[in-house]
Formats: sequence, structure tokens, C-alpha cells
Amino acid sequence: MAKPALQLLIAAPRGFCAGVDRAIRIVELALEQRGAPVFVRHEIVHNRFVVDGLRAKGAVFVEELDAVPDGAPVVFSAHGVPKTVPAAARDRGLAYLDATCPLVSKVHRQAERLVAAGRHIVFIGHAGHPEVIGTFGQVPAGTMTLVETAADVAALAPADPANLAFLTQTTLSVDDTAAVVAALRARFPAILGPRGEDICYATANRQAAVKAIAAACDAMLVIGAPNSSNSVRLVEVAEREGTRAALVQRADELDWSFLEGVRTLGLTAGASAPECLVRELVDRLAERFDIVEQEVEIGRETIAFKLPRGLREAA
Repeated sequence: MAKPALQLLIAAPRGFCAGVDRAIRIVELALEQRGAPVFVRHEIVHNRFVVDGLRAKGAVFVEELDAVPDGAPVVFSAHGVPKTVPAAARDRGLAYLDATCPLVSKVHRQAERLVAAGRHIVFIGHAGHPEVIGTFGQVPAGTMTLVETAADVAALAPADPANLAFLTQTTLSVDDTAAVVAALRARFPAILGPRGEDICYATANRQAAVKAIAAACDAMLVIGAPNSSNSVRLVEVAEREGTRAALVQRADELDWSFLEGVRTLGLTAGASAPECLVRELVDRLAERFDIVEQEVEIGRETIAFKLPRGLREAA
């Protein structure tokens, strides 16, 4: 029996960003050059496949430094950590490598400068996310307030409304964040914003790529982890564009009933999901459908970040 036809629109850019690629490479090089085990505080990136792959090579993932033995190397995740974490590592004499995404580190430095200038920071982000925890940990307690929505902005009661600034988590919805920023500027006209966009280029690009194909799709699949902020945002973007969307971590999670009546399917991957998971899902779809693939590219990413001192690529 002939398989039903399925038009597959694959968004580009998708998958790994430069910050994720750098963080994974830091762990791999630490294992190659220093030997296993290498401890990693928190998931290096929010993707189970990546974490399990590094664990198989000798990485040991822990939530806090207390679980790292004396003298063992430790890597800090791409999401960033509070200042107290490297300070504690130094106090214990631990050799550590910081895999914080440079774009997250940029937000950290902005926060420090704003507080040093006497500004109170309104930080737009998701409560409990590691990046938010890490950013709050760069400045003294009480100098930053978290908001998630425009409704939160309405409830703000700053001591000095004329002396505010705002920063954002790097993996937010571009559209949702714009609405919160608009609410901040409307209520506090003197609020100071960042010189450049805090939402990272990769997050913005992947959301734009979803928008570019959503209207032509009956449904969309996003490959990513449920605790990956940028991946969850991609689902939300597709739904906002009027397209049914679902998040899957691996091909074996695919609910075939989701594809009933679908003739054109959109496919993308969050910034922590490797391309091999995209191909795995395409292969699974090909078991039941006669697929015609089309990649829809809105632009190319050429950004690469340097490795930290103390690591070297093979010549």
C-alpha cells in the first residue's frame, strides 16, 4: 500500500547555537585533556541526549559543588552561575572551567555596571530558570526585581521610579518580551534599556524561522527538552501564528495521532538539540509517509565563540 504524502518544511536556522556548541566542546576537551571524570555543575545544556552522551564519555553531572570531590575538575553550565559558585570553587582549590554562553556573560556585565551606576534593574525572565538565578547572583540582593509579564509591570512599586533600568533573559519570546518592554516604557518613561538586544541572536533567529513557515503548515514539531526555555518558546511562537505545535525530545516520543490530517508539517529544533535528532525524526516520519523535504532558510549563522583559557583544540 502506498504511503500518504507528507510535505516537510524544515526551518533554518535550527538546532545548536554557538554558545551551546562551545559549552559542549569545553566538556569534551576537558575530558580529553584532563581525563575522566570531569564534573559539571547542572546540565551543561538542556538536552537529555547531549547530557547522556557526555555522561557516557565520563562527565558527572551534579547540582552543587558540594558533590564535587577535592581536586576534581568542574565545568559551569552554559546558563551561567551566581558569583558565589566560582568563589566557592576557588576557596576549595577546585580547577574550574566556565562554559557560560558569552551572550549571557554580557548580560551579567551589564547588570554589574547598572548597579554600580546606582540603577535598580527590572529583569524580564522566567522565575527559577538557571540563567535568571545566575544573573541575579551577579549583583547584591535587592538591586534587581524579576518580572515575567506586563501584569507584573503594573504591580511594580519601585522606590525610585526615575532611576530604573531593564535587562532580559536571553532565551525569551521576542514578541512577549517586546510587550513587557512596552509596558515598562509606558509606566516608567525614564527607564534605561540595554544598548543592544539581550535576547540572543540564535533565539530570535529560530523564532523568525518558525514564523516564516508556520502559516504554510498544518502542524509543527519542535525538537527540544521541556526545561529548555528557547525550545518551549518555539512551540508558543508556532501556536501564536495559528499552527498546532508539539514539543518532542526524541523521535520515539512522537504521538502519531498528532499527525492525523496533516499534509504539511513544519519541523525545527531548539538551540540545545543536535541535528542528528532532526534526522532521526525525519527517518521515523519516512516509515509512515512519503516525504518531500524542503528547507526554508531565513539566514545563516556564522558566529563562533572562543574557548576559555586552559583548553586547546587539537592542531
